[in-house]
Amino acid sequence: MEIPSWSSAEQGPVESFAPPRPGGLRLPGALRSGFDPVYHVSMVPVLEAVPNFSEGRDLGWIKELVQVIAAEGPEVIDWTTDRDHHRSVVNYIGDPESVEAASIAAARFAIEGIDLRTHEGVHPRIGALDVLPFVPLHELTMDSAVESAWRVGSQLAEEGVPVFFYGEALRGMSSPRSDRSLASIRRGGFEALRGGFPEGREPDLPALQWPGRPHPTAGATCVGARKVMLAWNVFVEGASLDALQLIARGLRESGGGFKHLRAMALALPEGKRLQISMNLEDPEATSPYDVFDAIQERVEAVGGRVIETEVIGMIPDPLVLPAAKDRFRLLNPVKSRLLSRRVSEYVSTQGISQTRV
Repeated sequence: MEIPSWSSAEQGPVESFAPPRPGGLRLPGALRSGFDPVYHVSMVPVLEAVPNFSEGRDLGWIKELVQVIAAEGPEVIDWTTDRDHHRSVVNYIGDPESVEAASIAAARFAIEGIDLRTHEGVHPRIGALDVLPFVPLHELTMDSAVESAWRVGSQLAEEGVPVFFYGEALRGMSSPRSDRSLASIRRGGFEALRGGFPEGREPDLPALQWPGRPHPTAGATCVGARKVMLAWNVFVEGASLDALQLIARGLRESGGGFKHLRAMALALPEGKRLQISMNLEDPEATSPYDVFDAIQERVEAVGGRVIETEVIGMIPDPLVLPAAKDRFRLLNPVKSRLLSRRVSEYVSTQGISQTRV
């Protein structure tokens, strides 16, 4: 799964990490000129990055990471951590230039601060910066997000971290691998790669500093481009982990279940809880409500019950509030977590700051 599903031990406040941006939006270099840009709100490009880091227990380090990201200019709109997964996710939006710069700065910070040789968590991972997807949100095409993924991926490889591309970022490859998925890339975790990349699992961009191997402490990174998705957890009690694993297997697309759904059942040792954690990669095409109803029915059939549901990161439009709050027993269902609302606010602010009469 791309964004690790977890119980948020800590979240925000993100606003305190967003520094003022003199002059407003920074245009990509190709669009710069010798005078102030003139454009309207509809022309504001917005790219989102949702990097996943293999650190979920050192809150001081994570807050410093958020500051490193914000210092490059994007708006940090959410961050979450989890001790059981030993993992964190940061969501930030901005123009492609600032989002790419922030992603590279965050990668360097993770390379310096995370040692996978001593890392343990319940979620599969191969990198200090494990996953880095780019999402076009406003006035950008998917091709633009793919270009961002390749620019950043190329820089990471130069920094010494091998890169695997996934999702729409595979468009940039001359011969994309049809079996490429995050699950296949991360099978066995960092430990399976330490002795060298197995045949058929070589990175798309190797690091010249470590021929045939991942970075010795920071591993490798999966860089992608995708549409908006829903990353969420359903917490369950009264059922065994074995029963939930069978349920998760039947729910996911690879098991004949819901299209676009990735699901796995996990036991969280610190919280002593069980969860079905999921990525719904196209919540417009597959209804989250249908998925939830199926979970509830199957959990009750084995003697368990759903306790609550948690969305990781921002809430996409198909999970309509307040209906989802009651039906899903949704944690922290505040309007400020609605992705479309935050993007609209950002576009309005940046468009106004750059419009010249």
